[in-house]
Amino acid sequence: MPRLCQLLTIKADSFMGTLTSFKSLLKQGPARKGLIICLALLFLDQVSKHIVLIQISETERVQVLPILDFILIWNTGISYGLFESSGMVGRIILSVLGLLITLFLLVQMARSTGKWERLGYCLIIGGAIGNIIDRVIYGGVIDFISFHYENYYWYVFNLADVWISLGVITILLDSFLLSGKTPDGV
Repeated sequence: MPRLCQLLTIKADSFMGTLTSFKSLLKQGPARKGLIICLALLFLDQVSKHIVLIQISETERVQVLPILDFILIWNTGISYGLFESSGMVGRIILSVLGLLITLFLLVQMARSTGKWERLGYCLIIGGAIGNIIDRVIYGGVIDFISFHYENYYWYVFNLADVWISLGVITILLDSFLLSGKTPDGV
């Protein structure tokens, strides 16, 4: 038992050291700007979902353009409705997993040296937190953007999904095309 206590003390000290260094990283200008971008994206996502909840019923389809409708869909799975889990255990697992991944991405964002890489992480984090909030509050993610052509409909998604997709594309482009050569600025 003393060995276990010693091991837990070492792990706790290590965690606190990591947390302290993470806090000092966030005090730096680029990382602080990154957090502001994350919060702005989160705000836009949550406002858009709130408007949809107020304005559109679950049976209603609002045509915005001939190829674009707004429709309220509850997604209890992950991307594109995969791994649908409407039970409380699934909801908790997906929320905790999403939160852990988001914390990892926050560390990566704070450590990144290029503006495009940091922007990519900001996009992913802002979107991920937006979807986690939905899952915790409503039990599922609010999706409402529906693109279609004639009788072919793409998956219904939200702004958080757009942010996440753009973030992944931005990081990939930075990694493969820019090779991290962009000066810091975000």
